[in-house]
Amino acid sequence: MTAAPAAAAGAAAEPGTTAPADPRLALLDDPLEQQRFTRWAVDAAGQRIATSNLRLSGMYCAACADTIEQALLSVGGVRSASVSAAGQRAAVRWDPAATRPSALVAAVRRAGYDAAPDLAAPAREQRRAESRQALWRLFVAWFCMMQVMMLATPSYVAGPGELAPDLARLLNWGSWVLSLPVLAFSAGPFFRGFVTSLRRRRISMDVPVAIGIAVTFVASSGATFDPGGWFGHEVYFDSLTMFVSFLLAARWFELRAHHRAAATLEGALDSMPQQAERLLADGGSETVSVQRLQRGDRVRVALGQAFPADGRLLDGPTHVDEALLSGESTPQPRAAGDEVVAGSLNVGAPVTVAVERAGADTRYEAIVALMRDAFSQRPSLARVADRWAGPFLWTVLALAAGAALVWSRLDPQRAVWVAVAVLIVTCPCALSLAVPATLVSAAGGLARRGALVQRLDALETIARLDHLFLDKTGTLTEPALRLVRVELRQPGSGLADEAGALAAAAALAQWSAHPLSAALRAAEAAPAPWAWQAVRELPGQGLEARDPAGMRWRLGSRAWAGAGAGRADDAADPTRATPAQVWLRADDGRCAAFAFDEGLRQGAAEAVRALRAMGLRLTLLSGDSRQRAQRLAQTLQIGDAVGEATPQSKLDAVAAAQAAGARVGMVGDGVNDAPVLARADASFAMGQGALVARAQADVVLIANRPMDLVHAIGTARRSMAIVRQNLVWAIAYNAACVPLALAGWLPPWGAGLGMAASSLGVVLNATRAAR
Repeated sequence: MTAAPAAAAGAAAEPGTTAPADPRLALLDDPLEQQRFTRWAVDAAGQRIATSNLRLSGMYCAACADTIEQALLSVGGVRSASVSAAGQRAAVRWDPAATRPSALVAAVRRAGYDAAPDLAAPAREQRRAESRQALWRLFVAWFCMMQVMMLATPSYVAGPGELAPDLARLLNWGSWVLSLPVLAFSAGPFFRGFVTSLRRRRISMDVPVAIGIAVTFVASSGATFDPGGWFGHEVYFDSLTMFVSFLLAARWFELRAHHRAAATLEGALDSMPQQAERLLADGGSETVSVQRLQRGDRVRVALGQAFPADGRLLDGPTHVDEALLSGESTPQPRAAGDEVVAGSLNVGAPVTVAVERAGADTRYEAIVALMRDAFSQRPSLARVADRWAGPFLWTVLALAAGAALVWSRLDPQRAVWVAVAVLIVTCPCALSLAVPATLVSAAGGLARRGALVQRLDALETIARLDHLFLDKTGTLTEPALRLVRVELRQPGSGLADEAGALAAAAALAQWSAHPLSAALRAAEAAPAPWAWQAVRELPGQGLEARDPAGMRWRLGSRAWAGAGAGRADDAADPTRATPAQVWLRADDGRCAAFAFDEGLRQGAAEAVRALRAMGLRLTLLSGDSRQRAQRLAQTLQIGDAVGEATPQSKLDAVAAAQAAGARVGMVGDGVNDAPVLARADASFAMGQGALVARAQADVVLIANRPMDLVHAIGTARRSMAIVRQNLVWAIAYNAACVPLALAGWLPPWGAGLGMAASSLGVVLNATRAAR
């Protein structure tokens, strides 16, 4: 897939398309903005094709995904559309000669939902408005429910004849008034979903819910206005408001989970520089948006900044930290002419870069695109749920209608109440709470242990994992290097022993911000107060200073320090090979070497043993060399290890395992892990890893403890056992109460009480998952 900004410009000015009705949507057709959420390719026929990523809102069930897909496919020029209900995203392939991005968003809005480009600003404002409105609906429902419950209490606790008829009518009128805001405002999403389903000729969970709410309100209103009439004298405003409150609370928690994941992803994208200092031909410079960078531009990148584009160094040397892109834990040296990638961090010295690839062409954006593609795929479990949702809901409606028809002949005054009782008792309240209540409880327990669950439904998948892929750097090992060995190559005054050599090197390292200097300082708790003079640092080489006697010392690479060739045993014994070495040498020959390597995270070995005991197959994935990956795998007794892994090869490895029938989990921390985290059946990210990786993870291990991974899998397995118990109880309740309701032996208040009791039992049992 190749980017084509020129093609985008042509698409925006295509004479065959019409301007959007909403002027604000016209901004989406700007070629520069399209580059931020649209990729361009050429199909087999040589025609330009665009793929745009949209973030959606207003989705409450799996059927919504199909509704939005059909709305997008109805737009002329749309080749294909893939909508993920879990991720609330859409990936749309469209013909720039026939349509525009604004037409895609307009189609989603006409379907009753909302959409925005996968950008931070509009999507963030969209989430804020959606969250505010959902919170207000929940507040109104719960506030009115509590008032209605207080007004309904006397009718439940009063004995025969204790409650005067006029007082009972007054309480009913008060309940009716308090139910109006719930019906008109809080229950609005259910009725809109009902109307949308009718318009699209599809059925969703909103259909029986809306019918049950409407019938209950109409029948209760009839009993309030005319207690001696056809509807009788019983009212059930308390059941109505309670039912709406419970459903809105569940949707609120689901909405928060979606918004948290979206905000995390946007934070990751914000980590890329939004501006760059572009050098001009006259020697000056200007600050421009990174979207305006083009091939051939020269940009200046300061020390500590991220590279805004892929390119080549025009000067140097420097060091580049690519840990979150390639998985390489050691900052890599770069000299003039070497390639650098967008998103990597310049940690050596200020440099000038000639831009070769910018915007959507960069390697960073390619990784994000892989992640988006994997995340937009609808899971097979969601498709199975779609197939069963329709028949189940039609069965519920048929039961209620059949009961009303039969009882209209047997006892017309009881027909409505029997239908309402059937709708209430068959409404899957306890059944719907069986899974989310348990998963919320489990997520709370894991959060207290330092594991943040971002997608609750992933716990079911985690419980069934049988193959786990583990990233190396930052996951099993610490992201920073540590000192593992000090060797005296030429002892002398000040370097009499290893402790003295470390103290001298740590004191000199205080003058540098290089990662290896930081590791030296970390290894020496209290560096000796050496009076270094004339200290200077040469980027890419090391430090140079003089001691009080005027002797020159150098700390840095072997060549810079003048240490000469290494020992023969270093090459003969591969166990002595380390990722990095620093040399300290004086002009009189005194010399010491410091070897650095990755350190295992605390508890990593115990965690691997526990995972194997759970029956999981483990595979190590690493961007480091094959030798280092194999060495760590042997240390931890991991059977499979893959070194020099790229984002695409990691994705291929997971896809191959899934194709073989395995349920795959992935543990990672870098930007390069984000696509495979999104593709895996279940994913875990370390808390200190890249934001883009954390956004795609189902579980974030905030404390960076490998044992938290073991706790998460164990909790997921225990939670699913509780889910099965809850499902058995909910099914048993429905199996017992549905015949009673159909026979007219279960009044609506009994159905409402049974629904509340079954729901309470499910919730109480679910709390055990947090232990």
